[in-house]
Amino acid sequence: MALVNNMPDTAVEGTENQFNSLLAAAAGTTHIRLRYASPAEITRGPAIAARMAERYWQLEELYAEPPDALIVTGTEPRAASLSDEPYWPRLVELIDFARSRLSASVWSCLAAHAAVLHLDGIGRDRLSEKRCGVYDHTVLAGHPLTAGLSSPLSTPQSRWNDLPVADLEAAGYEILSRSPETGADTFAKSGKNLMLFFQGHPEYEERTLLKEYRRDVGRFICGQQDRYPKLPAGYFGPEARALLIDFEQKLIAGKLKEPLAAFPFSAVAALLVNTWSESATRFYANWLAYVVACKQNSTAAAPRAL
Repeated sequence: MALVNNMPDTAVEGTENQFNSLLAAAAGTTHIRLRYASPAEITRGPAIAARMAERYWQLEELYAEPPDALIVTGTEPRAASLSDEPYWPRLVELIDFARSRLSASVWSCLAAHAAVLHLDGIGRDRLSEKRCGVYDHTVLAGHPLTAGLSSPLSTPQSRWNDLPVADLEAAGYEILSRSPETGADTFAKSGKNLMLFFQGHPEYEERTLLKEYRRDVGRFICGQQDRYPKLPAGYFGPEARALLIDFEQKLIAGKLKEPLAAFPFSAVAALLVNTWSESATRFYANWLAYVVACKQNSTAAAPRAL
């Protein structure tokens, strides 16, 4: 199995850990060997470039030795249009490879937006503000990928863009989980293979949204964004919210000499509760079961390894 890790440098290692932990929990007795890759067109700093040179495969190597399945992450958007991103041609190449050569693939966040744009011409809509937090969703009953899941399904969200539900359904995508606040959380398209799409982030660890919130606060402090970030919805309890609101008020009032050092990360992190990991594990367990079944059907004597 391969993970194409497109995340920014600060999240590269964390993303590796998130998917390793999630897949290990979902796999049970099935052994998974995870290969990493990343498009060369995504600019990297020296440390991450050295890490990738040592541990990551080139995409051409994945094409030459196709994995049993593929997971492709998103990254922070830079251009107004996805087709203007410097890595767009490589994403198109990767989408076509997955569609023609693999039995199953997962597309996360921006990668999901890129895939449906290339496959069906469905463009994303820019949101008026960042959709960030943990939201409850209604689950589509009776689908193999939602077996063992029930509503409400909690999933972290962290994005500036959204895909129109009506356009997805008109193009034949099945909406597996949705909510009025987030639209299509998870959706799938089946044909010669199975393509699974997440606008949310079930792979996130307990502290991931807190880290992103602290990053956005830092961008406000440094003048990189003009508005103080809103607290992620449905993520912080009353005590954590009180700590963060107190920090914001002191910051705006100019009472903090070293604002980033004063951010109450540890105190807030100790109060967090992960409400989504169990359902995320079940979702990926169902997906892995499909991958294993496909491999067993193609080579009846093959061992249970991905």
